[in-house]
Amino acid sequence: MIEQVPAAASEATPPLTPMSLAALLGRVDHEWNTRKKIFDLPTARIWKRDPEIDLSFDFLGRTCATPIGPAAGPHSQLAQNIVLSWLGGSRLFELKTVQILDELEISRPCIDMQTIGYNIEWSQELLVPQSLTEYVKASMMIDILRQWEPLAPHIGADPGPHVFDMSVGYDLAGIASPKVAAFIQGMKQADAEIDALRPELVGPWAEFANVDFTSRISDTLTLSTFHGCPPEEIESITKHLIDEHGLDVIVKLNPTLLGYETVAGIVNDELGYTDVSVKESAFAEDLQFERGIELIGELNDYAKDRGRVFGIKLTNTLVVDNQKQFMPDDTMYLSGAPLHVLASTLLDKLAGALPGQLDLPGSEGDIMVSFSAGITKDNLADAIAMGVNPATVCSDLLKPGGYGRLAPMLKALTTEITSSGHFDLASWKQTRHEQAVAAGHASAAAQHVASIRGEGIGDYHLSGNEKLPRVVDNELEMFGCVACNFCVTVCPNDAFFSIKSLDGMADRQQYLLFTELCNECGNCMTFCPEEGDPAMIKPRLYSDPTVYAGRTGQGFLVDAGTIVDSRAEDRQVELVQMLLNSEQGNPLHAPVSPEERS
Repeated sequence: MIEQVPAAASEATPPLTPMSLAALLGRVDHEWNTRKKIFDLPTARIWKRDPEIDLSFDFLGRTCATPIGPAAGPHSQLAQNIVLSWLGGSRLFELKTVQILDELEISRPCIDMQTIGYNIEWSQELLVPQSLTEYVKASMMIDILRQWEPLAPHIGADPGPHVFDMSVGYDLAGIASPKVAAFIQGMKQADAEIDALRPELVGPWAEFANVDFTSRISDTLTLSTFHGCPPEEIESITKHLIDEHGLDVIVKLNPTLLGYETVAGIVNDELGYTDVSVKESAFAEDLQFERGIELIGELNDYAKDRGRVFGIKLTNTLVVDNQKQFMPDDTMYLSGAPLHVLASTLLDKLAGALPGQLDLPGSEGDIMVSFSAGITKDNLADAIAMGVNPATVCSDLLKPGGYGRLAPMLKALTTEITSSGHFDLASWKQTRHEQAVAAGHASAAAQHVASIRGEGIGDYHLSGNEKLPRVVDNELEMFGCVACNFCVTVCPNDAFFSIKSLDGMADRQQYLLFTELCNECGNCMTFCPEEGDPAMIKPRLYSDPTVYAGRTGQGFLVDAGTIVDSRAEDRQVELVQMLLNSEQGNPLHAPVSPEERS
């Protein structure tokens, strides 16, 4: 057996090194021509809009063609993440939260999706200017793919409009800083960034070099208040964003608004998660319900007086004590099924406390409600029926299938709408509200809460979420495994890719890693059936010599498909080079030379 050499990231290198626009488009070209995939997403999981069914909704006055998208988190940080979400059918993108502290050292692993969902990562892992570049690259790539002839049969003649929604945090001083202000202004007017990227449109993409790309990447923003942000700070930040940047603003609220007794009662008693230690101290530090009601009304009035639109989002994650110790920090943030119950309960409570103010069926207010908490294919329709616009997703995309889980969500929603005799989202939601009232509920939200805390509690209870990922009694090796493909699909950054095994290799597929795209979140290790960490054991490819030099452990520095340096045994180098030389190998095209740029 070839010896496995462990690898480790160095503190001297950044956790992520984004690929250039040229490299990303090179991957698109290569993967499409060799396997009819884009960033490992098969054509069967690309969403094709049905022109007869209108799934669109209004997001702060802007039309989105579908009511789902990635929540601010690991799926909305890098350009390829956003493109993958768009291909899957997302049309609202809540971009990962940007803050002034852009060189954080986040402990690893930082994601635990073994059962429900926990994480300890809470902000961007890129420098602020890098975040701007990534979002502009993503927007440009979507503009290109809309017009790319080979993709047309799979996305349809009109994929429909989409919206990029910025997210910033976490205090006024940081948000008002020149660094974050430049990011917001760059998102509102990205011409300079676009022009700097145009020279990378070469080879098969040269025909798009002079496209009139979308330059206003975003002019809406969801404020991440995080935990412990005082109400006066929330108010000041929101007013600053409206006045200084002319933005329509959504304020993300925390589940702590329900109060400690209610939250602990739901999580520990009703849902049976007795091992979850709800952090009581977080409730005293957070916005309280009565003040929250006042603040929502005040900020909505403030926005309307200035010709802007205001909304709220339910909810942020829930702070709990780290009793599992899979991740290293003292506290962690709960998501998934139990958070869905908390967020839905909070929506029902807010609707009762703000009659006629929320933009929900039966209320007819003007405060838009966005939602993100444990959305799955099975509960998407009921969540959307509550009246929320949109329902963003995170935890479910971290499970096997990854971005490929989006299109089935939309198909299930479409089936629900058409089977009830409707052909548009708005009229269907109104009917669902009327049906709920006829059944004795105050609203569709109240009906959903009654269900998930009553007869339908099984999907949210511990008993329905305690099954662990599959395990086989085998030690993971660099070459050869059960070829489940989980490492590819559960990675939010699309850091893994597979190549068909060559003659003499026993397994169907071989898996390799773009090391610069791996932030060692731990999600692939959670779902890998074999014993070991795929991100450390599978061949780690580097394209950046600086990052390669700053890391330890096994690795292969690759230039235009050729290994130019390695930290591995000779036989390992030989096998990796053979794979890169194969028909499906070398997914990275050669870098664009200065001569080509000029």
